[in-house]
Amino acid sequence: MEKPFSQACENNKAPILAVLKEVLKYANAVLEIGSGTGQHAVHFAPCLPHLRWYCSDVEANHAGINAWFNEFPAANLIAPCRLMLGLDPWPNLDVDAIYTANTTHIMQNHEVKLMMELVQQHLPIGGVFCQYGPFRQGGEFSSQSNRDFDQSLRERGYGGVQDVDTLKGWAKGLALTAKMAMPANNLCLIWHKV
Repeated sequence: MEKPFSQACENNKAPILAVLKEVLKYANAVLEIGSGTGQHAVHFAPCLPHLRWYCSDVEANHAGINAWFNEFPAANLIAPCRLMLGLDPWPNLDVDAIYTANTTHIMQNHEVKLMMELVQQHLPIGGVFCQYGPFRQGGEFSSQSNRDFDQSLRERGYGGVQDVDTLKGWAKGLALTAKMAMPANNLCLIWHKV
């Protein structure tokens, strides 16, 4: 099949990898929530050979992810498992890190809350959660483009750009240890299980 393609993934993979090389250097295995096209996974896994990279997404996206895996195989890249938050059980995997990119704003509020709770439940003490995307801080948007993006998301029925303080309230048992400014008015939030 023809591989799905995301220009955003292509644009942000290098700056995200630079962050992951630091925050995941002591991790053994990572679960990616919402692997999407699979582009991030095939780029990151070979550059982080010390860990196992587990993908997950709704079943409809698995064929596209596997098409990327077939073209760019890596020994530490694991085929996707089915994960729709709130519907599917949490994957039975032994991971000490979780990563997600550009998923939080396309979830409903109750799904984001559930994700934060499940991440906290399933990470070991000291485990890391890396969350990338556009976020509000103190109720404020970082740019007019993010404000416009949020409005467009809400008009299409998505939950929209979340506020970091709201996420903190939902992330009981997770400490926000870093907020890294990223290109295109995005942030990389680094949480640790305490």
